[in-house]
Amino acid sequence: MTDLPKPTARKLGLVIDLDTCVGCHACAVSCKEWNAGGIAGPLTDERPYAKDPSGVWFNRVHSYEVAATATQPASTLHFPRSCLHCETPACVTVCPTGASYKRAEDGIVLVDEDKCIGCKLCSWACPYGAREYSPVEGVMKKCTLCVDRIYNETIPEASRQPACVQACPTKARHFGDLGDPASAVSQLVAERGGLPLMPELGYAPVNRYLPPRPRRAGPADEATATAPAETLDASQLNPLLRWLDRALSR
Repeated sequence: MTDLPKPTARKLGLVIDLDTCVGCHACAVSCKEWNAGGIAGPLTDERPYAKDPSGVWFNRVHSYEVAATATQPASTLHFPRSCLHCETPACVTVCPTGASYKRAEDGIVLVDEDKCIGCKLCSWACPYGAREYSPVEGVMKKCTLCVDRIYNETIPEASRQPACVQACPTKARHFGDLGDPASAVSQLVAERGGLPLMPELGYAPVNRYLPPRPRRAGPADEATATAPAETLDASQLNPLLRWLDRALSR
């Protein structure tokens, strides 16, 4: 089995804002694009246009319907999921070959595909479902935090962040050192009450999720909800909109 390095002060990870994530999957697609040609590539796809496609995706986005309560309206929660780069990752300690390992210098959890035998022990041990098996190559793969990008001095410094963070249109994803209390991501977590995923399991995930902010209906919303709907007078529309109204009413 694989030993873990001594804990280090630097803990690179992601902070994901569940309040502003709109479930557009830009993070998943940009991750796929970058890593298909990077150190973790290729990210294979099997039967991509069939009824039962399968493939390797480091980022996945799950959407859930949240029922209304006495104080909150019904809503849709989009939940991005990827490796959490735990401080004491079970996927590393169960690996029989040392293929799964945790970097001492920044806490990133990686897979050495040259050592991986595809036994899938790491995927069974990971409670977050963050491991991906490539049946084409017979090895395990996972989020690398774009390690070949964040340290790449040949690209502009502003672009040295994970592809998912760079692509997010609503800025719901943030990257930085969560081991530094003064970092922007640590301050964001402190301000918004960022939470680890299932901390009771004891693996100490580094990534944090910012909970959705409470919603409340204002006076204008309440008036709109109770007011009767107005009837549209088609004769008041311009000719183009009248034609469109007739076309859509057929």
